[in-house]
Amino acid sequence: MLTSRHNPRLAGAATYLLVAGIVIWAGAAVHAWTPAQPGYVWSFPRDHWARDGYKTEWWYFTGHLRSADEPVRRFGFQFTFFRIGVSRDTPDGDSAWAAGNVIMGHAALTDLDNGTHRFSELVVRAAPLLGGFGRHPDPRLAWSVGPPGTPDGWQLRWNGNGFDFNMADAGKSFGFSLSTRPLKPVVFQGPGGLSRKGEGATEASHYYSFTRMAATGTVRVDGNEWKVDGTSWMDKEFGSNQLGEDMEGWDWFSLQIDDGREVMLYILRDRDGATHHAGATLVDSAGAVRYLQPDEWKLNATGRWTSPATGAPYPAGWTLDIPSAAIRAVISPKLAEQENRSALIPNLFYWEGSVRIETESGRPMGQGYVELTGYGENSRPPM
Repeated sequence: MLTSRHNPRLAGAATYLLVAGIVIWAGAAVHAWTPAQPGYVWSFPRDHWARDGYKTEWWYFTGHLRSADEPVRRFGFQFTFFRIGVSRDTPDGDSAWAAGNVIMGHAALTDLDNGTHRFSELVVRAAPLLGGFGRHPDPRLAWSVGPPGTPDGWQLRWNGNGFDFNMADAGKSFGFSLSTRPLKPVVFQGPGGLSRKGEGATEASHYYSFTRMAATGTVRVDGNEWKVDGTSWMDKEFGSNQLGEDMEGWDWFSLQIDDGREVMLYILRDRDGATHHAGATLVDSAGAVRYLQPDEWKLNATGRWTSPATGAPYPAGWTLDIPSAAIRAVISPKLAEQENRSALIPNLFYWEGSVRIETESGRPMGQGYVELTGYGENSRPPM
């Protein structure tokens, strides 16, 4: 994602970064980035805004939508804003284009009735007229110009209770505008909101979620528009060097069970495909949180799908057992082809898809989203 033309570890050396073909001067590497560590003091809603000093940060939304009118149209969606730090300090010089941060946006829409998946992306400097990050209490959390040829920009806002966001891509002929409202309290993913990603002291992130939100708005595809409603999941993470050098990728699950519970779980894989680190959170119907020990749950892949575009072989179907919570679930993609492929970042592709949750007998049990990274040739996730 970010390619340094000079070694950024050389103290005082100017750092130039190549991002999607754009050379960004990032100033001198003077101060180290802040690692995620125990004892972070949370403050809401302030912590919904960007956090200075951390290398990477993202706001991530997924969900499941249905049209209000007949015939019913069903969609899955993803919307993500990333803040990628290229200089902890404000760049020197008089140029407004000297960027301390890069904004990356990813958005996808899966039309489950037509069997199509569309992906859009953008990468811009955090600079005037291009994009930026708001400061509390400005309602605008993050914003950017749209992809080339798209007059409308992308935006994420705090609406006083939840999050509003919109995106459009004229070239891909789709967009959506959604407003969310939490149905359950905020959940910290790990004690105190510290999510461990390995045994190293800095292999962690600060991580919280809204595991169940109401979502309403509009979806636009090929000139048609639908009023929609449904449910959403929100993640916010920030840290600096949470991923170990030997990590190859991750499998991440956000599951909303029909009885009102939610499950988040992740498996980080090393270069041999073995589990590097894993974690899981169970949220009961009232919002109470329990962090599951590794021996309390088991996830097994049951199928495989190979992308015809990238050749990446992804797991496609799983069984999940959490005996202490009386959960035995069969998880399967609602559509096999839900791979996001970047046209801006070489070798950036991953599977991000809507899944159904069923009992072993096939009875509907819930739905969720799965993210699979690091599968295929040279596809190690850059963050």
